[in-house]
Amino acid sequence: MKVICIILAALLDIVPMGDALLTKLQKRDSVLVADQIEYGFRLDTVQALTQFALPELKGLGNDTLVLVRGWQLDTTDVKLRKKTFSLKGSFVLAPFEAGKYRLPDIYIPRLRGDRLDTLLFKGVELEVCTMPVDTTTYVPHDIKGQIRYPLTFSELLPWIGGGLALAALVALLLWLLIRRRRKAEEEASKDPAHIVALRHLEKYRGDKFWAPEKQKVFYSGVTDTLKEYMEARFGVDAPEMTTAEVFDALKGEKELTPDLFASTKELFETADFIKFAKYTAPDEYNAKVLPLAVRFVTDTYRTTLEEEQGKDVL
Repeated sequence: MKVICIILAALLDIVPMGDALLTKLQKRDSVLVADQIEYGFRLDTVQALTQFALPELKGLGNDTLVLVRGWQLDTTDVKLRKKTFSLKGSFVLAPFEAGKYRLPDIYIPRLRGDRLDTLLFKGVELEVCTMPVDTTTYVPHDIKGQIRYPLTFSELLPWIGGGLALAALVALLLWLLIRRRRKAEEEASKDPAHIVALRHLEKYRGDKFWAPEKQKVFYSGVTDTLKEYMEARFGVDAPEMTTAEVFDALKGEKELTPDLFASTKELFETADFIKFAKYTAPDEYNAKVLPLAVRFVTDTYRTTLEEEQGKDVL
């Protein structure tokens, strides 16, 4: 492709554009062995829609002058009103032997509308130097080991943060284990449901809650205690159910005799009237409430206890 471009350039109008671009990528006064240099061309006020063909670089690199990077185009100084821009095309070379190098001319075919010509960027000379060594004062030294720099706080900060996060995670796991063990111990030492229910019902013993203004508290306390016991004993979500839903769920429970089922249902319905319809129950019925609630707990618990004792005998 390079040969084709050169032949094509010979047939076209040659437009001299001055010397090629040569830039040292290392900030030194001279170019040393293995330094990288940028070599290419620069065009200013390029008209929009102008097309360029870049020559191939296959034959440019060798053992002493290595091609590090191929062509790269950069567009700068774009002027929209004038429809012009600046164009920079370059590649990177690295010399690995001291001496003078004659860098090749750069031919860039250009097409503007229907006009085709070739831009010529004249090659430049590159002088590569080595570091001078004073053999009269030169003293060989042993190879030094790797330099160890002191750690900075910014380098230690991620490790410190990771250690603190790990410690927090371990503390959280220990807290969860301790909490789980305590909860298990509390559940193991927790009183049975019938004991808890009877203890709560004991608070409403006597006639101090029978006054009309206190009956709502009395009936609410008794029925709420029975609902919590029903949830623990029969597995129904009684605290979240209405009276009708509770006793629909309790139908078929063999521990509940028809008389006990009907009496307890009547107690809950009376409590609903007192809480929501401002009904006042007579003292004769108030006197039956607490014994009925205690009977409900003890009868259902006794049936369960007899069943468990029967299983132990078998």
